[in-house]
Amino acid sequence: MIRELKTLVAVAQEGTFAAAGDRIGLTQAAVSAQMQRLESELGVTLFDRKGRSARLNKTGQQILLQAQELIRLYGNLGSTPVGLPATALVTVGAIASIQRALLPDALAKFHRQCPGCRTRVIPGLSMELVNLVDAGEIDMAAVIRPPFSLHSDLGWTTLAREPFRLIVPRDVPGDDWAELLSSQPFIRYDRASFGGRQVDRFLRDMHFTLREVSEVDELEAIIRLVANGVGVALVPQTATYRRWPASVRAIDLGPHTFHRDVGLVHRASPGLSEPVRVLAQLINDLAQS
Repeated sequence: MIRELKTLVAVAQEGTFAAAGDRIGLTQAAVSAQMQRLESELGVTLFDRKGRSARLNKTGQQILLQAQELIRLYGNLGSTPVGLPATALVTVGAIASIQRALLPDALAKFHRQCPGCRTRVIPGLSMELVNLVDAGEIDMAAVIRPPFSLHSDLGWTTLAREPFRLIVPRDVPGDDWAELLSSQPFIRYDRASFGGRQVDRFLRDMHFTLREVSEVDELEAIIRLVANGVGVALVPQTATYRRWPASVRAIDLGPHTFHRDVGLVHRASPGLSEPVRVLAQLINDLAQS
């Protein structure tokens, strides 16, 4: 069971069975077989499967949290003296861009200030992470602001407003973003994500006719596709990309610029424990600086 749980964590972190298999030295078929065996043993469905893709469903997200804790306990067997008090655990969900930018420095400062605490970072899409906070499965999450009102018992702290830019391959001439959108192949930011919905709404409002070639969720993958000349894309300029790769150009949308808000969703302030409050403040301080 521990082997299957470790594979589940790898799938959640890597995003696909194939990528997880590459990381842990298994074929895609072996990873799929392990996940089917795990689902059979637990008696639940962990993934929403569509074609060759598989994404953790809500049950899968909850099992993932338990799996990570079981793996940690398994790894500590025999190493922790009996009777040692448990340390405080802070669980924070984060979209990929926050994991790469703000979170590592915030966690480093947190562990220096609170050496008796542990942290666990849960990867995922904004919608999944908001649901986990709402269900009380995690303490807080760094996500894109939802296009709907949060429940009254949830709080929101804005970390950044990220403007969307049109990025094009370096060797594609021209600075008219509307003309480039209409004439070049288009790589779409996945409409299942909050940011992708903003792009879709913008394109519909502007009545563009596009020649779509791909739809991708991961921003870094979109940027690499543009760098390789596959097409152009509308993406937010995150903290990771204050300076774009040399192989792409970013074009400002001028008065048509739209933004995505990135921030922390958490329980309302009176319900936050002191360690959670400290980490939230550190993340916010780094974002503002």
